[in-house]
Amino acid sequence: MALSFCFDCFTLFVDEIMGLIVNVYIGFVFLLSAQMASSEGFLTEGQREMLKIASQNADILSSSPKSPSALLSEHHIKAPTGGKAQTAGIAVRHVRRSHSGKLGRAKKDGAGGKGTWGKLIDTDVASHIDRNDPNYDSGEEPYQLVGSTVTDPLDEFKKAVVSIIEEYFSTGSVELAASDLRELGSSEYYPYFIKRLVSMAMDRHDKEKEMASVLLSALYADVISPAQIRDGFFMLIESADDLAVDILDAVDIIALFLARAVVDDILPPAFLARARKALPESSKGVQVIQTAEKSYLSAPHHAELVERRWGGSTQITVEEVKNKIADLLKEYVDSGDTLEACRCIRELGVSFFHHEVVKRALVLAMENRLAEPLMLKLLKEAAEEGLISSSQMVKGFSRLADGLDDLALDIPSAKALFQSLVPKAISEGWLDASFTKPAGEDGEIQFKDEKLKKYKWEAVTIIHEYFLSDDIPDLIQSLEDLGAPEYNPIFLKKLITLAMDRKNREKEMASVLLSALHIEIFSTEDIVHGFLMLLESAEDTALDILDASNELALFLARAVIDDVLAPLNLDEIGSRLPPKCSGSETVLMARSLIAARHAGERLLRCWGGGTGWAVEDAKDKIMKLLEEYESSGVLSEACQCIRDLGMPFFNHEVVKKALVMAMEKKNDRLLYLLQECFNEGLITINQMTKGFTRIKDSLDDLALDIPNAKDKFGFYVEHAQTKGWLSSSII
Repeated sequence: MALSFCFDCFTLFVDEIMGLIVNVYIGFVFLLSAQMASSEGFLTEGQREMLKIASQNADILSSSPKSPSALLSEHHIKAPTGGKAQTAGIAVRHVRRSHSGKLGRAKKDGAGGKGTWGKLIDTDVASHIDRNDPNYDSGEEPYQLVGSTVTDPLDEFKKAVVSIIEEYFSTGSVELAASDLRELGSSEYYPYFIKRLVSMAMDRHDKEKEMASVLLSALYADVISPAQIRDGFFMLIESADDLAVDILDAVDIIALFLARAVVDDILPPAFLARARKALPESSKGVQVIQTAEKSYLSAPHHAELVERRWGGSTQITVEEVKNKIADLLKEYVDSGDTLEACRCIRELGVSFFHHEVVKRALVLAMENRLAEPLMLKLLKEAAEEGLISSSQMVKGFSRLADGLDDLALDIPSAKALFQSLVPKAISEGWLDASFTKPAGEDGEIQFKDEKLKKYKWEAVTIIHEYFLSDDIPDLIQSLEDLGAPEYNPIFLKKLITLAMDRKNREKEMASVLLSALHIEIFSTEDIVHGFLMLLESAEDTALDILDASNELALFLARAVIDDVLAPLNLDEIGSRLPPKCSGSETVLMARSLIAARHAGERLLRCWGGGTGWAVEDAKDKIMKLLEEYESSGVLSEACQCIRDLGMPFFNHEVVKKALVMAMEKKNDRLLYLLQECFNEGLITINQMTKGFTRIKDSLDDLALDIPNAKDKFGFYVEHAQTKGWLSSSII
């Protein structure tokens, strides 16, 4: 009985489950029927047959009151054709049953099987999709994640700069390297370029080390900012420990690169002290800085020693250049191709050494009379193209003239041949007529005064020494020892020409020296004549120094600001130059610089300041020394402080502040200081007059704070003129 009851309950439960499945089955069949009606091509013929049977079964199930299990047992529900498991050509896998009676699929890749849930995610989706199936839909294909390799921009930059540096070491073209670096972009990574450049050069010869230093100087400010230069060198110092593993003398080489950067003015000396503080005491970076300071930067004449350590900034020895010039001239004699010869001269890239081309071409013309027409044609063509400048042409002829006695030992007719070449070159216009003086009574050409040649050579030596030592008194003494005041304008021309081809430090030193020379030994006429010579040769200078016109204008304007020249002197210089020439344009540019707002302060800073101080710093120092003198009254100490300022062109500020302080504190003892400064030559009469003039122009403003300012000023003017240290022009 109990067993019969349990069986009835189980049958009822099965019927309920079957009823639920039947409802789902009927709904699914109706849905497929509707889809088939709307789309004839949705199913194959066999599939439509199966669906028809399924639909009939659904009608029987939905209309019959009997249970699904009863209908199934009475065979009212039909199976597809044959009742087999093969329908419409679609293979249905046989179900494998385990011996335990549990239903489970065969294992695949460790999934499924007895009493398991199968794989969590079946990644082999493609194995379940039959692309030959008429119902195949490409949208059912699994998505494939197409990923791209994520690259670091810094890594790409580092790889790119290696090729740029390699190419630079092979070609030596600074312009190409700068252009490639600009095109690369990523300017924020330029410090890594500096580190890479130096580290690659360290493992090579001196030539590459020199080339690396030259490239850094060329890129400074124009391509790579000063801050990036500092960052790059700091990174280099930080990596000294790693570099020392591969390069035994890495500390010394990096120290030399540091010292060279300081000498080349691309790193400030203060950088070394700041870098030392940021490094661990035990690191090799500290050793690098110590070596740079003690072994290189503190040595006498360290600048010249450091610059020559790797062979000089030309990247090629003089002997190599001479050999290349000799080879190209010999090839030109054989080929006669003037254009090719000019191209070879241009590719040498040594415009400052073209006088050697002139000299060797003339010697070759004398040695081989058949080659003379070719050599003269080459020199003429090079001069007309601007390839060889007028100054280089004259220098080449001068060098040959100086060596004629020695040349005559090999070529007996050398002097006669040379004397026939010079007039021909002058008449054809490719040799400046200033090379010769009027012919003497005997018809021989009188060459330039030997005394002048010697003076020029000694002047260049003195100027180079001044750029190294910054010793103005020593330079003045050397000039006085030469005993040739008639050549003062030539010295000025040499000074500014040499300074223009150097950095701002030397330009500032040249301007400061002009002020000192004007005070001591140069007259205003000497200065005017010297600038006139510079402007007359401005076009030739521009062939070697691209920015010569702008720099000459700055030197002219600075000379006016420093009271070396008066504004009227510019008119005088302009009137003595041909109209519409390069020199006249330079004078106009100088006038516009002077007329600009705050021109004085801006031009005083145009080269960065010889003492390294800003104008405000100088004013503060002047104020402090005057206050100290006012309280102590020690004249010698005050004069020494003014001397230590090293700004003779700015001494008018001392005069102005001394007079204002004398008025404010009613202490006329400050006049004694001005008297002593004049007696010692510290403050010139021009600077005195300028200081008094500035007070005169501001008297109305001073009277607001000092009621008797005008009376006091009148008393000071009278006293100064009585003592002879103030010009009467102040009245």
